[in-house]
This record gives sequence, C-alpha cells and structure tokens, in this order.
Amino acid sequence: MNLLTLDHLALSCETLAEGTEHVADMLGVALSPGGEHAAMGTHNSLLSLGPSEYFEVISINPDAKEPDRPRWFNIDNFSGAPRLTNWIVQTPDLDAALAQLPDGFGTPMSLERGDLRWRMAVPDSGVLPFGGWAPALIEWQNDLHPAPRLPDRGIRLTALRLCHPDAEEIATLLAPLMPRDTALFEPTETPQLRARFATPTGEVVLT
Repeated sequence: MNLLTLDHLALSCETLAEGTEHVADMLGVALSPGGEHAAMGTHNSLLSLGPSEYFEVISINPDAKEPDRPRWFNIDNFSGAPRLTNWIVQTPDLDAALAQLPDGFGTPMSLERGDLRWRMAVPDSGVLPFGGWAPALIEWQNDLHPAPRLPDRGIRLTALRLCHPDAEEIATLLAPLMPRDTALFEPTETPQLRARFATPTGEVVLT
C-alpha cells in the first residue's frame, strides 16, 4: 500500500477573487465556493479533478481574525500573480508518514470546515521543506472528502512536474512512498510547479 497519494493542488493568490478568476479563465470552467479556515485565517474556492482529487485556490481572508501563528503554505509571504505553490498528499496514517520523513514537514493539527474533518501537518514556520516545495501531508477523517461533492466540470490532472534544484533528492525521499508517476521531478535552477490538465477544450498547463 502506498503511504502517500496525491490529494489536491493549491494555487495561492493575493485575493481569492483574483485567483479564482485566473483559474476559471485558464481552464474554461467555473469554480465552486469553498469556505473559511478559521485556524489559519484563509479561505478558498475549489474545482473537481475527479472523484478523489481536487484543485484549491487559496488566499488570506481579509475578514478573518489574524492567527497566532504563521499561516500554512507560507501564504503570509505570498505576493504577485496567482500561481501554483503547493501540492498536498493524502495519507491514511499521518503519524506513520511523518515518522518516515525528515524533520520539517510539520506538526499534526486537527482542523474542520463544516462537516469535513482532517488532520494536517503544518510546520511551525509555515514553510515546508525544500524552501516550501515539499508536499503538505493531510489525513482525512470520517471518510468525507471534498472531491466527490464538487460538480464535475470535466477537468483532469494528467501530469504534475516539480522543478527544483534539489529535484533528485526530493524524488529519492518521496518516490518510494507514492504511486509511480504521482509527480515528475526535474532538476532546474528555479523552483516551480507545473500541472497539465485535460479540459473540455484541450490541454492546459498551469504554473
């Protein structure tokens, strides 16, 4: 059994409206309202990528109370145009997964939104390993998951590529824990996530 499987992708933005419009324009479909994360002071909109994966647009919620800790995904320090910043992998046993990974992936937090319940490893600094480009780890509770609840707009992730100076080291660390081809790891000078999607009108790449 694979300990880690792809759960969702996250695109960060300065405002949720800007990020949502960007993704809708690129993929040619409407996104669904998500909700608020009170513990982190963020909010999101969502898009189905099939029965078990989804796409998240996330930003700081200007109307939320300021958290007493750094927000996840290093979003406190985000600026510029909307862009892919994070990939999130699901595990049936968060504690076991963290035990097989080096320090820095975070401390488990219990979170909720509506009837959704999950545990997520969040670094104290808000920054994941490898400068923030390592995946975040999530463990869903009570068998509920956002993906099957979202309208299916016919969007499917066909390839995920992590471009990074330490791509080979990241692959050595993570590949044994994930299904083959969950992500492609490409050594590059500048870190970047690249996701290729099949859409009703053709192939689209988001970065």
